[in-house]
Amino acid sequence: MAPAQPILSVDQLVKVYPGTPPVRAVDGVSLEIAEGICFGLLGPNGAGKTTTVEVIEGVHEPTSGEVRYRGEALGRRFRDEAGIQFQATALQDYLKVREVLELFGSFYPRTAPIDELVELCALGEFLDRDHRKLSGGQKQRLLLAVALVNDPAILFLDEPTTGLDPQARRNFWHLVRTVQARGKTIVLTTHYMEEAYELCDEIAIMDHGRIIARGEPKSLLREQFEGAVISLPPEAIEGVDLPRRLAGETSRRDGRAMIQADDVPATLAELIELGVPLDELEVKSRTLEDLFLELTGEQLRG
Repeated sequence: MAPAQPILSVDQLVKVYPGTPPVRAVDGVSLEIAEGICFGLLGPNGAGKTTTVEVIEGVHEPTSGEVRYRGEALGRRFRDEAGIQFQATALQDYLKVREVLELFGSFYPRTAPIDELVELCALGEFLDRDHRKLSGGQKQRLLLAVALVNDPAILFLDEPTTGLDPQARRNFWHLVRTVQARGKTIVLTTHYMEEAYELCDEIAIMDHGRIIARGEPKSLLREQFEGAVISLPPEAIEGVDLPRRLAGETSRRDGRAMIQADDVPATLAELIELGVPLDELEVKSRTLEDLFLELTGEQLRG
């Protein structure tokens, strides 16, 4: 049986902004996104992920390359079947939440029932409230409802939880999972690695306009790493004559000493023998942030 056609395919996408010198924001990106998955595009600010998505969405024209939706060039079908939640959306002043949904619904020939959107995005308490008086989490839920107003087949979420507190962020994750469970394809850009790990079936990591790794999050971590990271307060190993093997695997991050341990029990035994205090020791599995640092040597930036 032939493999199913991807809902979205991108072939050798390039975007160059004029200037002296010109800025090559996207440099030959190719990818395919299967229908029904949550696909994450990750990277630090300046990596090219937002520009890539904006070209895919049709917001910007590519310098070269091709984007196809269900095998067709982007056109009316794509515009009718795509929903977009931008990083920032300016809404008309003085509109109440219900009026915002009705306004955006009027732009499409086919819309989802407003009552369903209200229930899905938990907006019932705020329907008669001026949108300017919503909290950050409430505003993001409204913007998600706006992105879903045309009952899209594919949904783009560009940094949707930036600026939200941890509880609001996790509430938004629950909404994303619920939307995907309804058969939607989701394209998510984020610099929160935990968010990508929790939500995405597949990820692509970008840096300097190129995709440098792609696959299922757990598979990428298994392919790249063995063992775990042992984290200690830096003073715990000050003055300790670490063996060459341990010294070569030790680094500093976020005010902690980090030891890359392929064999955790053996490394712990070695630290005990050296007299290193283990009171504040933590053992952590490798994360997507570790993967990014391994691939690029750069710290992820918000």
